[in-house]
Amino acid sequence: MEQALQQAGVELETRDRTVPAPLTILNDGDEIQVIRVTESFEVQQEIIPFESQVLKNEALPQDQEYLVQGGKNGLKEITYRRVFENGIEITGQPVPVKAVILEEPVPEIRMVGVQAPFAPLQIPGRIVYLRDGSVWMMENSTANRRALLTTGDLDGRIFTLSRDGAWLLFSRRSTTEGQINSLWVVNLQEIIESEAGQKANLIDLKVPNVVHYADFSPIYEDRVIFSTVEPRTAAPGWQANNDLVALTYSNTGWTTDWSILVEANSGGIYGWWGMDFQWSPDGSELAYNRPDGIGLVDFETSTYTNTIDITPWQARGDWAWVPGITWSPDSKTLFTVAHPAQGSSISPEASQRFDLAAAPISSNFLLPMVSGAGMFAYPLASPLQEFPNGIQDYQVAYLQALSPGQSETSRYRVGVMNRDGTNRRLVFPADENTGMAPDQFWGAWAPATLPESGGNALGILYQGNLWILDLTLSNAVQVTGDQLTTRLIWTIPNYLSSGS
Repeated sequence: MEQALQQAGVELETRDRTVPAPLTILNDGDEIQVIRVTESFEVQQEIIPFESQVLKNEALPQDQEYLVQGGKNGLKEITYRRVFENGIEITGQPVPVKAVILEEPVPEIRMVGVQAPFAPLQIPGRIVYLRDGSVWMMENSTANRRALLTTGDLDGRIFTLSRDGAWLLFSRRSTTEGQINSLWVVNLQEIIESEAGQKANLIDLKVPNVVHYADFSPIYEDRVIFSTVEPRTAAPGWQANNDLVALTYSNTGWTTDWSILVEANSGGIYGWWGMDFQWSPDGSELAYNRPDGIGLVDFETSTYTNTIDITPWQARGDWAWVPGITWSPDSKTLFTVAHPAQGSSISPEASQRFDLAAAPISSNFLLPMVSGAGMFAYPLASPLQEFPNGIQDYQVAYLQALSPGQSETSRYRVGVMNRDGTNRRLVFPADENTGMAPDQFWGAWAPATLPESGGNALGILYQGNLWILDLTLSNAVQVTGDQLTTRLIWTIPNYLSSGS
């Protein structure tokens, strides 16, 4: 065919086609149809409608509404391709081949009051909490609350303060395809001290996909240590790297290159799920917990030193059980959840027995504390407290399964005990109320006694609301009522504790 076209003096352009195809062998009398294919491009501008967002504000009376930010449509430029054969268009609907955002839309933001009639309570220090993807704070009194950061996109996976209480490290949902989230820091103290309307200086650490752990270094407050995952389309949505990485940042937004503290590794049994970490109060040790045990990070050898083997739970699903851990305030003991065998007729991995236990870091054994606490006990050791006899000691709070034999699906109540397991009692919620859905971030100890009663206290998240439990008076006070609170940190920043 090509020879026939050449003899006829017909030249084909790049997009032209023929019937029959070019490599077809022709017979005498066969006809060749040449179809001239052309294309054109059209550029059109389209409006991007703005979104409407509602921020619920507990500082405003019920249903009172303010327009925080007016909405503005965006504009994009789309290039369409049209294809013609012998001058007749064959594309049907024009095909978009390129889109450029000329102007990003600005969301309309309305603030609506949801103030609940809860009696104010004097509190020590400040409570920083996450509600509806934004950061809020109460200071000195539960009536003194304000929004600090209202981006609305914090996912709650990472939410931690620096030891001086000034900086917040947090994760935000990502809009980048194939990315779970990203890691950011902000100077909360600057926001608190700034004038109304001043924009917060959010610092992007350029760290994606942090699901389990990120925290400030206890030695260098401008250093962040974190562990990463690789996103996956299959549940649970990631494959853990089980690594440990560090970087340093400045308040101008500059960050160093990543420093690998522990290389990516398999992470033991069910290592695909991942592991968590927690610094000791004195900053000397970093403990880890993963599905098959707990241990310490050896920074000299860049390895994980397994302290206690724990039989992994056979979840038979797209998740893995990780025993919660907490440090004693003297940095000598880890409290965790043991998974002992339940008898010879049941495999160890399927055992329904989960006990709260203590693990002195100077040894490699577990001391049983509470039998049948449940797999989601998530112990939480208090700071050092002064008791009526003048002795300084600490307590351990934990979640107690209401159905220990089915603790995977059971509701829980908050239990409190002395550090040696004595004086054990269930304190919240009341017997007549529905038990708690267990969560790793269920509560926080008050950093000092309550000003009015002098009692030790717990901040507890229950049904999406914040409650404060006075352990001396056995009195629980509801603080929020919008069912949007998911994380809390209770602290006394350095400038408050020093009295300056």
